[in-house]
Amino acid sequence: MLARSLIFTIGQWLFTPIFSLFALFTFPFSRITRNRIISLWARTMLWWLRVTCNITYVVKGAENIPVTPCVVMAKHQSAWETLAFQLIFPPQVYVMKRELLWIPFFGWGLAMTSPIAINRSAGREALKQLVALGKQRLVAGLWVIVFPEGTRIAPHEHGKFHIGGAWLASGTKATVLPVAHNAGLCWGKSTMLKNPGVITVSVGKPMDCTNLKPDQVNSQVETWIKTEMLTLV
Repeated sequence: MLARSLIFTIGQWLFTPIFSLFALFTFPFSRITRNRIISLWARTMLWWLRVTCNITYVVKGAENIPVTPCVVMAKHQSAWETLAFQLIFPPQVYVMKRELLWIPFFGWGLAMTSPIAINRSAGREALKQLVALGKQRLVAGLWVIVFPEGTRIAPHEHGKFHIGGAWLASGTKATVLPVAHNAGLCWGKSTMLKNPGVITVSVGKPMDCTNLKPDQVNSQVETWIKTEMLTLV
């Protein structure tokens, strides 16, 4: 397992800088076109992960995925879901801390996907920026992915659900799609080791947030994800 994990990591290190430079040349295209081109990196990494570490996945509740852009509020356990979501859902952007864009090569390519990069220390101004940029992305036909816990949490643990994703959904009257998964069982938070297995991604039913306040949205999503996680771990 150590040898397989090391081979995957070396391949990831070699391929990512090359593809990140390639991603810079997608600048003239529309956001959706750039997203589709850049998602080839995620497809390649998931293929490489399957070949080297024997990690695959299944999607439960795929019929719940709507045809129109929405806000996905998902469990965050590893880097795996940031790859797989690019195949499971339509063209998308991520809500993230702006510091990720400063990472050489990786951050440059990431910037081409039009993410919603937030200064977390800005408080309420950050929430206003989130709603404004989120509305732009949704209108442009892009889905918005939010990890309410803000950081990677082990499969058997639960972090605090921050208000940002719910605030965005309530402020834009967007539909929310709750998502749970157990990727952390195969790809842990602070280890290079990858355990072979089949990751399950569970997609809940869309939630209409038209008449819901942010705290109500957050509460409903958190309850569903926590309950669903009991069946996944």
